Amino acid sequence: MYRSHHCGQLRSKNIGERVVLSGWMATKRDFGGMTFIDLRDRYGITQLIFNMETDEALCLAARQLHREDVIQIHGDVRERSNKNPDIPTGDVEVVVSEINVLSRSKLPPFTIENDTDGGDELRMKYRYLDLRRPVLQEQIQFRSKLTLAIRKYMDQQQFLEIETPVLIKSTPEGARDFVVPSRLNPGQFYALPQSPQTFKQLFMVAGMDRYFQIVKCFRDEDLRADRQPEFTQVDCEMAFVHQEDVLQTFEGLTRFVFREMLSAELPEFQRITYDDAIRLYGSDKPDTRFDMQIIDFTDPVKGHGFKVFDQAEFIGGLLLEGKADEYSNKNMKEITTWVQRPQVGAKGLVYAQWKNDDTIKSSVGKFYPDDVIKSWFEAAGGQKGDILFLMSGEDALTRTQIGTLRLELGRRHELISPTAFKPLWVVDFPLLEWDEETQRFYAMHHPFTAPKTEDIEKMNSDDRKVLESIRADAYDLVINGAEIGGGSIRIYDRALQEKNFALLQFTPEEAESQFGFLMSAFEYGAPPHGGIAFGLDRLCAVMKGKTSIRDFIAFPKNNMGRDIMIDAPAKIDEEQLKDLSLRVVKKS
Repeated sequence: MYRSHHCGQLRSKNIGERVVLSGWMATKRDFGGMTFIDLRDRYGITQLIFNMETDEALCLAARQLHREDVIQIHGDVRERSNKNPDIPTGDVEVVVSEINVLSRSKLPPFTIENDTDGGDELRMKYRYLDLRRPVLQEQIQFRSKLTLAIRKYMDQQQFLEIETPVLIKSTPEGARDFVVPSRLNPGQFYALPQSPQTFKQLFMVAGMDRYFQIVKCFRDEDLRADRQPEFTQVDCEMAFVHQEDVLQTFEGLTRFVFREMLSAELPEFQRITYDDAIRLYGSDKPDTRFDMQIIDFTDPVKGHGFKVFDQAEFIGGLLLEGKADEYSNKNMKEITTWVQRPQVGAKGLVYAQWKNDDTIKSSVGKFYPDDVIKSWFEAAGGQKGDILFLMSGEDALTRTQIGTLRLELGRRHELISPTAFKPLWVVDFPLLEWDEETQRFYAMHHPFTAPKTEDIEKMNSDDRKVLESIRADAYDLVINGAEIGGGSIRIYDRALQEKNFALLQFTPEEAESQFGFLMSAFEYGAPPHGGIAFGLDRLCAVMKGKTSIRDFIAFPKNNMGRDIMIDAPAKIDEEQLKDLSLRVVKKS
């Protein structure tokens, strides 16, 4: 027996017991005749004590231990004189009578503590050491328990968990596919699934009725903190449902997991259309934990000789309450520089301060009298002590830029509660989005999303504006400014699916080659159906108040898509290439 208890288990009720513990030596403290060791495993920490007076040899042996040595001890539990209220085992300690070294450790390349001295790349190279840190172990345990809670709810709702293939056909669904060469079929390739989209629709045709899967998905796209080349979805589909049925079911799932995992009762799930989200927040995933909305100043500020405004398609403003006297010229220059960064891309920023002494200070004061600027404040519901920030330019781009500024102002002025959760559904997305570079439409979600019934007739139009106005039965779940999940009601009629493919400039031959199996299935009695996919990694991060998903993934990739621990991707030898009928050609 390597252990009778784990290192987070002992309490006052265990005083006087003989115990066996095993774990990693986290820290060691020598005080003359006494040595203290913190023994760590994934359950917690127990303090061990060695006494030079009672067993000199044992105490000396303890002093020879190094950080991260794996040891086993036998000893007696006693009450701790200097209790530690910060750990569950802080009322007790173990007086060691026997120690066995199970495994020696080299000096770790960084400290294995929550506040480590290791950088990102170093910790990713030694991820198996990084995962010993309690903070990371807590995140991985949270993810594990969350998946169990999801499965519990889905089982209660009569969903079946069914696996779908990992080696599939490459289909254009948005991002680039990862492709896998087939040795048995030279010159042909599998793709790794970006999602199980077509398979879950086939489950509905097959009469499975309610499907879910916690599944790995793969997209070959540029990476960032909340994006990985392989990620996990909670993938779901339901038959014989309207949009409201899907929203109610997965609103229920969301409430359930927040209650189970955090003992948190979520407030009412707001509903907002895509158009209103862009109009009011400059984003299709608005953070509604604070109220600052974009105000349209396009008409009120034109006609005073300020060409930047007079020539702009859109002028939007944000009202920052009560900060007019706090912003100096230096502050204004800094925030202007911030919006001009490439990440935001604004050309500039106009501001107006209505100070508490009733004076107006503005970067466009020579164009606008004070009474006109005060009228802007009044139109925005502002008053003395407030600031207006204005940005102008092309409509969609300016709304995105000012939406980014809104979030930054919320962070800087602590307007966003770190403990609040504000869920909302964004609905009525456009079916199509126009790309200027390629001069064609792409699916806003994916090609299988159904248009709203009342907008189907618009699909026959040749007018770009009419086509852009087609709304989809699509919806995203957003919590605290993060997209947690997205889905739609699906097309289940072959003729309508072919019409949508045509709008996306698939030739009939391309549509048949890529998705003929799905359209053929629609000819054998396809039920109305729809679904949603939750990003499990992102859901974990939002629930725990983190901005990055990496800490919830056991072995993540870096921003170049590399696993630097195992050094992947890597070259393969010539014999393997030959077996796969491949050769590597350097780019010229």
